[in-house]
Amino acid sequence: MRVLFAGTPAVAVPSLDALVAAGFDVVAVLTRPDAPLGRKRVLTPSPVAVRAAELGIEIIHAAKVDAGVTDRIAAAAPDVAAIVAYGGLIPRAALDIPRHGWINLHFSLLPAWRGAAPVQHALIAGDDVTGAVTFRLEEGLDTGPVLGTLTETVGPKDTAGELLERLSHSGAVLLTQTLSAVDAGQAAAVPQQGDVSLAPKLTLEDGRLDWRQPALAIGRRARGVTPEPGAWTTVDGQRIKLEPVLLRPEAPALAPGQVALADKSVLVGTGSHPVELTRVQPAGKKMMNAADWARGQAKLESVVFE
Repeated sequence: MRVLFAGTPAVAVPSLDALVAAGFDVVAVLTRPDAPLGRKRVLTPSPVAVRAAELGIEIIHAAKVDAGVTDRIAAAAPDVAAIVAYGGLIPRAALDIPRHGWINLHFSLLPAWRGAAPVQHALIAGDDVTGAVTFRLEEGLDTGPVLGTLTETVGPKDTAGELLERLSHSGAVLLTQTLSAVDAGQAAAVPQQGDVSLAPKLTLEDGRLDWRQPALAIGRRARGVTPEPGAWTTVDGQRIKLEPVLLRPEAPALAPGQVALADKSVLVGTGSHPVELTRVQPAGKKMMNAADWARGQAKLESVVFE
C-alpha cells in the first residue's frame, strides 16, 4: 500500500520508521519547513525531514497545505495518508486524495484532549491514565471515528517529554497495525464517545507557576510543561526556569512563594504544603542544582518567588 506520511517533530519519527520497517511503500513525506532554532536562530530541518532524507523519501515542505501542495500530494498517488503531529490543517481537497483517507495518530484517548498538546494538558489536569488513538481525519478538530486505541499509565514523576517518548513508540505500533487492518479491509471505525476536552498549544505563560495554588497542582503543571515551554517563576522581576518539583507534605508550612533551606533541600511555600526544588536556571546562566543556586543567594530567607 502506498503511504503518504505527514509529521514534523521527533515524536513522529518512530511512526515513520515503523511504517518503513513494516514494508509499507512510503511514497512521500509532508513536513513543515525548516525552522530557526537556538540562540543563533539557525534554520534547521524538522526531525521528520532529517529522517526522510536518510531514508531517501521525497519530502514535501509546507507550512500550509495549499493548492500547490495538494497537487504534489496527488502526484504521489497515495492509497492512504498517515499523519502524526504534522502541525497544520489538512483541507478537504487534500483529504479526498487517498482512497483510504487520512489516518491520524493522536496522543490522547479521544474525545479527551483534542488539540495540539494532549499529553501536556493530561498531566496538568492530573489524569492517571492517558494513551493514543488512531482515527480517520476529518475537517473538524480531532473529531473523526476511532480505529484503534492503546492506554498508558501516567507515572507520578512523568514529565510531558517522558510520556510522549513512550507514546511515540507504542503509538507507532498502533499506527502500523491500523494501516495493516485498513489495507486488509478489516478496520472498523467507531464514533467517539464521552466528554470532550480541548488541549490547545501551550504558551510561555502556561509555564508560570502560581505559588498560591496547592502543591499538587503546581507539581502537575511543572511536569506538564517540561520540557516545553518549561516551568518558571520570577524573583525581583527576573525570570527563573525550574525543572519539576517534588512534593514535601511533611515539611513545615511556608507562605506561598517563600523560599527556605531545610536539611540541604530548597523548599518553596504553596497554597498547601511546600514543594522541593530540584534544578534551577537563573537568567543568563546554566541549569544548576537547587542547593547550588541557594548557596549563591546572599539572603535566601528574603527570597520570594512571585
